[in-house]
This record gives sequence, structure tokens and C-alpha cells, in this order.
Amino acid sequence: MERLQIAVQKSGRLLDDSLKLLKECGLKIPSPQGQLKASVDNFPLDLLFLRNSDIPEYVADGVADIAIIGENLLIEKESNVALLMPLGFSKCRVSLAATKSSDIQSVKDFEGKKIATSYPVTLKKFLDEKGVNASIHTISGSVEIAPTIGLADGICDIVSTGNTLFMNGLREVEKILTSQAILIGNKQLTPTKQDVLNQLIFRIQSVLAAKNAKYVLLNCREEQLAAITAILPGIKSPTVMPLAEKGWLSVHSVIQEQQFWDNIDALRKAGAEGILIVPIEKMIQ
Repeated sequence: MERLQIAVQKSGRLLDDSLKLLKECGLKIPSPQGQLKASVDNFPLDLLFLRNSDIPEYVADGVADIAIIGENLLIEKESNVALLMPLGFSKCRVSLAATKSSDIQSVKDFEGKKIATSYPVTLKKFLDEKGVNASIHTISGSVEIAPTIGLADGICDIVSTGNTLFMNGLREVEKILTSQAILIGNKQLTPTKQDVLNQLIFRIQSVLAAKNAKYVLLNCREEQLAAITAILPGIKSPTVMPLAEKGWLSVHSVIQEQQFWDNIDALRKAGAEGILIVPIEKMIQ
């Protein structure tokens, strides 16, 4: 059977999060230990540990079949690949930043200024959209140091918590785009590899669905059931079972993470008692 080749960043937080997701999908992932390639024993998948900036082109050229990268990198590289699905982790943004002492307050204030960045394509598009004419200095590595050494008036770089900017005497001026980890793929996979990919995507979707949901168990009186089930639609409908004590029911359902506290408050007001919240490992829909 043909094995699917997945490219991942060879080091860093994105690698850690990518391997964690694949392990949650039931794959036995070997430790990288400086290797460029490793094989999964219990699934037809090989991992390629590559330099982050090279990955989109490797996928476009068919060296790798699929890859996990940051959405910002796909936007920057403009590679001819398929965006398969967002993965919901490694969230960040690409932003403009300037020194704390600078009078730059918006993108318009970069008119005629110098901006250092590792994302020249993304930055140029943004500046063109805003009608701002600035000089772009493309550098790699520690972009944050550029204003300090007089190379640029500001930078365009990835921002997660903002701590790196703060430590380098910088402040965020304007957000250009938001990003997260995504799964991309070559547009011309063989039928066999496409079948393997479909299996992997199914597993990933099951893991991600579970992360965004909680299993809820509660007790209520029979006369409170209608109000409570209106709050808990569940995947199709809640599970309702009678308790040993007459007139009481046990209700089981699923709550989405983003609605969790609002739903819990509503359930309590509707008369729910003994509410238990249980994490879901996998959710098949």
C-alpha cells in the first residue's frame, strides 16, 4: 500500500502541536531525534521533518503529499496547494510594530518609512491595499532587533502573546492578518493516497470535534425536562433516562465549548441538579 508523506516543521512549537495532534489520532509517532524522515508503524504515513519555509513548495512539487503549516506561511508563499482544513492550534497574527518611543500610530504613519520583515509578500499586499508607500527590508531570523540597530523604523512579524515585542522595546501598531495551523495537500494525489488522506482527516475531525465539546450529565424533575432539553439539543437530541426516585430523570447531552458557561447557567436556572461535566476524547459524527 502506498504511504502518505506528511511534512512538518523540523523544530519549534508548531512541530510539538502537530505531533500531539497526530498522536491523539491514534498514530504511533516515533521521536524525531534529528531525523529527516520517520515512519508510523500503525498507519500508512511517513513524516518528513523539513525547514518551515520550504514546506509549501515541497507539497506543491509532490515531494510531500500533505503538510501541517501556519496559515500565514501559505499566504506568504502563494504555493499551488490545496487547503484541506484548519486545525485550530498555533494561533497567532501577523502585525506591524514600532518602537515604544515612536510616533507611529497606524499603518498610514509608515509612509516613507523602512519596515523589516520575513513576510515581504504579505506586507507588500497590505501596504498596497492601504495605499502606503514604504521601503521593505527582507530579513530572516530575529526581525525584532531591526529598529534597535537602525535598520528599520518598524517591523512586520508574527505575534502570539506580544512578549517578544515587549522585551525588544516594541509595541503592536496594526494587525495585518490572523493565522492558525492548517493542513494542506498536493492537488494530484493518487487514489490510494487520497483514501489514506480521507482516513486521516476523519480521525483529525473526530479529535477536533471532541476538543470543542463537553459531555454533560444532570438530574432534573420530570416537569423541568422540556425547559432543560430546550437548552441541550445534543448531537441529535439529549438522552433521557428515569432515575430510581420517582419523578426524577437523568439527562445526558453535549455542550459546545464556546457555549459552555452560558448553557450551564441556563441549566441551573431551569432546575438542573447534580451537573457533571466530562471531557470527550473522540467524537464521531
